[in-house]
Amino acid sequence: MIPDLPLPFLFSLFIIFFHLAESKPSLTATPTTLPASGATVNLRWSGIPSPSDLDFLAIYSPPTSPHDNFIGYLFLSQSATWRTGSGNLSLPLVDLRSNYSFRIFSWTRAEINPKRQDHDHNPLPVTRHLLAFSEEVSFAPHRGPQQIHLAFVGAHGKEEDMRVMYITRDPRETYVRYGEREDKLDGIAVARVERYEREHMCDAPANTSVGWRDPGFIHDAVLIGLKKGQRYYYKVGNDNGGWSATQSFVSRNSDSDETIAFLFGDMGTAVPYNTFLRTQDESISTMKWILRDVEALGDKPAFVSHIGDISYARGYSWLWDHFFAQIEPVASQVAYHVCIGNHEYDWPLQPWKPDWASYGKDGGGECGVPYSLRFNMPGNSSELTGNAAAPPTRNLYYSFDMGAVHFVYISTETNFVPGSKQYDFLKHDLESVNRSKTPFVVVQGHRPMYTTSHENRDAALRGKMLEHLEPLLVNNNVTLALWGHVHRYERFCPLNNFTCGVNAGHNAGDKKGYTVHIVIGMAGQDWQPVWEPRPDHPDDPIFPQPKWSLYRGGEFGYTRLVATKQKLVLSYVGNHDGEVHDQLEILASGEVVSGDGGCSIADANSKAGNVIVESTLSWYVKGGSVLLLGAFMGYVFGYVTSARKKSEVPESNWTPVKTEET
Repeated sequence: MIPDLPLPFLFSLFIIFFHLAESKPSLTATPTTLPASGATVNLRWSGIPSPSDLDFLAIYSPPTSPHDNFIGYLFLSQSATWRTGSGNLSLPLVDLRSNYSFRIFSWTRAEINPKRQDHDHNPLPVTRHLLAFSEEVSFAPHRGPQQIHLAFVGAHGKEEDMRVMYITRDPRETYVRYGEREDKLDGIAVARVERYEREHMCDAPANTSVGWRDPGFIHDAVLIGLKKGQRYYYKVGNDNGGWSATQSFVSRNSDSDETIAFLFGDMGTAVPYNTFLRTQDESISTMKWILRDVEALGDKPAFVSHIGDISYARGYSWLWDHFFAQIEPVASQVAYHVCIGNHEYDWPLQPWKPDWASYGKDGGGECGVPYSLRFNMPGNSSELTGNAAAPPTRNLYYSFDMGAVHFVYISTETNFVPGSKQYDFLKHDLESVNRSKTPFVVVQGHRPMYTTSHENRDAALRGKMLEHLEPLLVNNNVTLALWGHVHRYERFCPLNNFTCGVNAGHNAGDKKGYTVHIVIGMAGQDWQPVWEPRPDHPDDPIFPQPKWSLYRGGEFGYTRLVATKQKLVLSYVGNHDGEVHDQLEILASGEVVSGDGGCSIADANSKAGNVIVESTLSWYVKGGSVLLLGAFMGYVFGYVTSARKKSEVPESNWTPVKTEET
């Protein structure tokens, strides 16, 4: 029998049990269904016993992931009230085609494992002491595909055709509806579907449970029958999974001489949490200013050129999703073109490994597979990978015309010496350019042929590029050669074997060509040391600047190319103010008429005169900033807020380590 207990005693027991329940750690996530990729979840916790500044909230997708297989984490000390054992944090979530969940772990300094470190040599959290876990957070169904991006179509299609690519959770057939009016999308293109699997990856972390995540299904459709230079509206999806919001682009116009492009390398992506790799917060600003410029163009066609080191995922699959979500506001409006870099491809198992090349483990075991399938560039270039199960590496070298410029993309990661398929392509392509149609030729690749940065590991490779590729450039009067890999901006004089040409691009009586080389790897990655002298050696720069290096910039940013048949203007735009910091002007004759640093957009406009269409550049300053910022800041706010986390967290703030890694 249960004895009769006095009411005061029962009441006391109730109070005790109530407080015990109240003090038990809890974690809630609201809302549990997010309306769209990039929407924010609020995470609220309470009851954390003996709070430590190393207690952390781990992020999981899929929710069933083992404790150590988080995609990222946040320290609870980022909440102002963490010392009370309660607090809250907000986090924007990118749709990874799987639900999310969150777990809180206790962690102390006594448990730090110096052998378990992230990319910045900071200790990774230990998931030994689980305190609380949340319910699952999902995304609303029927929202349509994600990660929309465009590309020009190759030689088998018409110049006006446009490729549309995007990601879905399932392989069901999807479509692109398009037309000249937003309310009349009567054109239909059926998308083909591809995907890659874990066994296609070469090595860890890309093929391990920590790095691998289901990449979804990659859809690829080509819009045909387009008019030249016409704005088209489109949406992607199907009735079952839903349709995207309506987007628009302007088709290429082969009847126009005007060329507008935004070019850079080494951008990467930003994430709103700590993860295994260092991510690139500055990429937010790069996309912000390019979106300003794209919106300011009105009905003028343009494209983006990203020359290697694309997402810096390096085997951690979800970083590709963050990258494509981040570029979508731009890449859904203009074609987004790429070439391969070391952080997409390099791994010891790859087949081409000459003893003079410094190809290492920069690809994180991806071996070019995500890069090859998530993009589809013109041409059919490919090379086998070091994994027999993997599809060939694609998008290595190709070319296309845009207005007055012939653009060429090459791979510095695969065979480029005489006798290779790539060398034969480049030689034939450059020799076949119709200079009356496209008087300017721009060649782009990842690792630079010229740089004054202390990049000794690539010295032998640069020697081979100078030996085998530079003759192709100078013999065919290539106007510009643009490179990444070194994460700074550097402009050289017109060069041939380290010798500067005089203004016209030729010395008097000398018929050899001279190519202007520019390094533009300053779009986001910040490993590279600055050019400036060291504080204790003010007269000695880190890297001496020879006379053939005319301008070196430490500002993050991108370059903007505007050309007609008479003149090409390349401007270096800085991220901190969106203004032009350096500018180069080249006439169709090859003469370099201006290369002054620090020009403003107004200066560029006055110098260009009647050659560069006035309305294009004036739009940049008169309408672009206002048009952009209101629409874009909502997208960026979550990332910007979280990007500050490293400077706001107290004792648990890990400090990035600057190195010379490229």
